[in-house]
Amino acid sequence: MSQTLVIGADGQLGQELVALLKEKGMDFYETTRKDLDITDSKAVQAIFYHLKPKVVYLCAAYTAVDEAEGKGKKLNWQVNVEGTENVARAASKYGATLIFLSTDYIFNAKDDSPLAVDEKEEPINAYGLAKAEAERRIREICQAYYIVRTSWVIGVYGHNFLKTMCRLAKTNQQLTVVDDQRGRPTWTKTLGRFLIYLQESGADYGTYHLANEGSCSWYELASYILKDQAIEVVPVTSEAYKRPAKRPAYSILDLSKTKALGFKIETWQEAVDLILKDLSTRD
Repeated sequence: MSQTLVIGADGQLGQELVALLKEKGMDFYETTRKDLDITDSKAVQAIFYHLKPKVVYLCAAYTAVDEAEGKGKKLNWQVNVEGTENVARAASKYGATLIFLSTDYIFNAKDDSPLAVDEKEEPINAYGLAKAEAERRIREICQAYYIVRTSWVIGVYGHNFLKTMCRLAKTNQQLTVVDDQRGRPTWTKTLGRFLIYLQESGADYGTYHLANEGSCSWYELASYILKDQAIEVVPVTSEAYKRPAKRPAYSILDLSKTKALGFKIETWQEAVDLILKDLSTRD
């Protein structure tokens, strides 16, 4: 039996993590949303009973942030809170280390200082509220866990901001992008490497932040992504681009705890360049 279980292997991060584990020649078992519904506690217990994993990467999540304010509100809670609790209880029962992905959306910064791992939680949308509650339940249930908060995730898999910008650039001469929200982009490959690194390095259990070095606004990120294309990127305020879920104006995660482990983090510009290069080979 494989001692490593990847739940949510068909998602943006899950696909990247699976690719990295294969590169390392590691033995693992993966499940997709079709294979395992984490909101079904009996199904979760059954797969843990069968596999008895020692390490569990929980990449499955409900990430439709705007829909979570309306028609997806119930599903957001069921997957991100109740589903997480089901996996946490199974991990605790079978002595597995749980590695869980959380978000910068659990914060609502009042100043411009990077957000430390022990910063006060203050979610301003339903998705952030669910993730904060999921964190609380993991800490209550599990002894062996890593909670990794991340932000602005981009990569070659799934749907994300970078791929959306590239797609829109093919059919538009001008794009308007929000310029009054600042954060750190996160490459799925950097994130996946860190999740593996935590386990392999024997880092202390607890909560960590992972994003790429540097910070920017969405407008600055879009401008860099499209820097080699003949398209105009125009900055606008959040008021001009209202969405159902509120976003924090400042969500730059403090990476000092992660850096103290000796983990190498690329800049967000390096990450964007590498993603674009990878995507160009897949077209």
